[in-house]
Parts: sequence; C-alpha cells; structure tokens
Amino acid sequence: MLRVRVIPCLQLLNENLVKTVCFKKPGYIGDFINTARIFNELEVDEMCVLGIRNTKQNRAPDFQVLQHLANECFMPLSYGGGINSFEMGKEILAMGYEKLVVNSHNFQDLKLIERLAGHFGRQSVVVSIDVKKNWRGKQLVYSESGQRKTTLTAEKWAMELESAGAGEILLTSIDAEGTWEGFDVELTRNVTKSVSIPVIAHGGAGNIDHVREVVKKGGASAVALGSMVVYQKKDMGVLVNFPDRQELLNALST
Repeated sequence: MLRVRVIPCLQLLNENLVKTVCFKKPGYIGDFINTARIFNELEVDEMCVLGIRNTKQNRAPDFQVLQHLANECFMPLSYGGGINSFEMGKEILAMGYEKLVVNSHNFQDLKLIERLAGHFGRQSVVVSIDVKKNWRGKQLVYSESGQRKTTLTAEKWAMELESAGAGEILLTSIDAEGTWEGFDVELTRNVTKSVSIPVIAHGGAGNIDHVREVVKKGGASAVALGSMVVYQKKDMGVLVNFPDRQELLNALST
C-alpha cells in the first residue's frame, strides 16, 4: 500500500468533467459517472471532485450530480466548489462524502471552517489555496477560480487557515496547473514548513518523477493528479487511468 496518498482530482463544470490549463480553457473529458466507474475498477484509494466556477458564477453545487457520484463511488470522496454555509456542508457530508474542500468563502468568513471543524472534526475540512506569481515573481493567493487576487502569501494564509480549524490543505499552483511540467516544489516546501497539517500538492504533474520530487523535496503529504489521470499523455486524447502502483511505490520508497 502507498504510504503517500495519490489522489485523482477531477474538475466538474455543470454536469461535465473538464480539465483546465492554468485555470483557463476547460476541455471536455467526459461523463462523470463513467469516469467514476473506471476509477472504481482501478481501485483508487481516494478521489477529490472540484466544482469549478461555482463561486465565480454565484452558483450552488449541483446536489443531484453529487449524490449520483456518491452513490457510484466506492472510494472516499472529497468535494469543493461553492460551499458557503454550514448547512450546505452538512448536506454534502450526509450524501456520503468524507471531506469538504473550502476556498473562496474563507476570504469572507473563517467561522465556516471553525464551525465545520468543531462539528464534524478537523479531518473533514480541507482548505484549498490557489497561488499565482505576479509580474515581480512574488507568489500571491487568488480566490474565485483564480480570478480575484489577494495580497496574501500562501504561507501566511495557510497558517491562518490552520488556526481556524483546517485539517488539510490542497495547494495548487495556478501557473503549473495542467502544464505537465512539474509541481512548484519551492511553493510546496514553503507551505509545508509553515504548518503542521498535511499538504496535498496539486498542479503540474506530468510523470512519476514529479510526484517523487514534490514529496521528497517539497514535503507534501499527498499528491493530487489531474491531467495525468484523464489523458493518455500531454497533447494526446482522453484516457482515464492511474499510475502503476509498483512504480509509484518504488519512486516514493527511495
């Protein structure tokens, strides 16, 4: 069994699975139910589903779609995208999801994290941090699908979210997301050194060596994969897949 969690991270836009590059130009992947069934057959240990554009478009999660996914999937699920109230989070967890991923609402009110963590436990609350370099090369946190810039650094924001009750961080480099060129290892390392909770590295994976690097050099506790698990290879067609477990085990054991 893999000591480091390797998690397929899927993007849901309306009722379709898509994949973006640097948070732009979502390309169609396929039907969410068929994709879920394939990951069941591949026996993945965990899966993350993100409803992109929900907050930006002031749209609530599609609870019917989420229920279909929960009914179909055998593995533990986490969901994020448009969660802005305790009641909404409670309803999603009641469907069978194990974790909630909260991002944009945190900039308005950290009490949602506090309340969710207090009621369901910290292990149920994942906070998502999206980071992009400005023209000076400084890494800044963004919200609303990477559209709204803040003045926060990832390290400072991560510490605030941990203090509020977050149990885990999903850390995404917007600049690397969907590029296949590797994780932002420096960003990951800076955040992992700033907090004591697990950090899931996300954005940029193109091969198993990238996974190994962000774990060994970046200190990531887990890795989320997007393009690698929905495409054959870079610039090739859709193929839902998962890396060879023995190769992953070998890479992460050395």
